[in-house]
Amino acid sequence: MSDDLRSQLLFTYGTLQHPDVQLDTFGRLLDGDDDALPGYTVDYAEIEDRRVVDLSGLSVHPVVRETGNPLDKVVGRALRVTDEEIEAADEYEVALYRRISVVLASGRRAWVYVGI
Repeated sequence: MSDDLRSQLLFTYGTLQHPDVQLDTFGRLLDGDDDALPGYTVDYAEIEDRRVVDLSGLSVHPVVRETGNPLDKVVGRALRVTDEEIEAADEYEVALYRRISVVLASGRRAWVYVGI
């Protein structure tokens, strides 16, 4: 099976866009495209996981929350990832987030981490 058939999209709006975080989490820099997530807004959360804080260099990370308002949107990148890389992203994200499936402004379906 080709990489394209195994790949999924992961919409990122925060630290998963950082090259150092990608290299540590996935072992490579990820390809992706600019996109947006309609009906959501960005909030911020204090991160207590020392590993994540040390890797990202930030103790406060963005977190998206659904508003239901189609005028709201979060700008980010849709990254192409494998099933194994989704699992690695699940391990990177702390308990303040959960992964859900969404439709991006481009009409493509992607995974995104939202606040719980």
